[in-house]
Amino acid sequence: MKGLLFGTGGVPHSAPKPSSQAGIKQIRELGLDCMELAFVRRVAMGEKTASEVRQAAEECKVRLSVHAPYYVNLNSPEMDKIRASRQRILQAARVGWLCGAQSIVFHAASYHDDPPEIVYERVRGHLVELVEELRAEGNGTTLRPETTGKISQFGTLEELLMLSKEVEGVAPCVDFAHLHARTGADNSYEEFAAFLELIGGELGQAGLGDMHIHISGIDYGPGGEKAHLNLEDADLRYVELLQALRDFEVSGLVICESPNLEEDALLVQRAYRALAKR
Repeated sequence: MKGLLFGTGGVPHSAPKPSSQAGIKQIRELGLDCMELAFVRRVAMGEKTASEVRQAAEECKVRLSVHAPYYVNLNSPEMDKIRASRQRILQAARVGWLCGAQSIVFHAASYHDDPPEIVYERVRGHLVELVEELRAEGNGTTLRPETTGKISQFGTLEELLMLSKEVEGVAPCVDFAHLHARTGADNSYEEFAAFLELIGGELGQAGLGDMHIHISGIDYGPGGEKAHLNLEDADLRYVELLQALRDFEVSGLVICESPNLEEDALLVQRAYRALAKR
């Protein structure tokens, strides 16, 4: 893949039905190129439907990814919650593989009162085992822990890059709105470029050439993320972000998670294409 593909986090609002198949077809009708299957509450898709989703995506030439359920915490103090978290990631990866998705996105953990380095080691250990289990099944998906928007959550860019270097089969999902929300800064061309320099320095051009990106407006406070917003209602300097992505020759998927989904996905797609004409 060369360049960026733009799409929505979930079925577009304008789809005639709320099904994944209808969403894929609407993505193509809109002129977008990718869609994230939003299994954010539970993975409720059987093999037959997954096969139909894969067929629709192949026919429409739409790239798919998966967002695993939100209820994942690989640092929970309760073992039953850790076991449930692992199963949610595995289930999302298994269904995603049947659908033809390559990337499985999830929020990995909360810090609770534990030191970040201890949380890192726990998350790393779980991911090593999860990748091994998936590969033993012939599942080639990439597990992508996401940069998180709250300072109470595990998921700085530095943490995820270290995981990606140490665990084969793991790569980051970079949510630039979340990075902005964690600090209230990280919202200029220079800061976006610094993130991309860091990614390139740690993962090489291959890391920049296969990125999975989330974008949206964001409301935030001292603790970080409060809610996603439409881009026109937020302060994220998305055009400067897009310029940095173009300047660093980034390729991959850009998934819009604004409340208006396809409207902002089309907005950033148009803005990205307009930059090429400057």
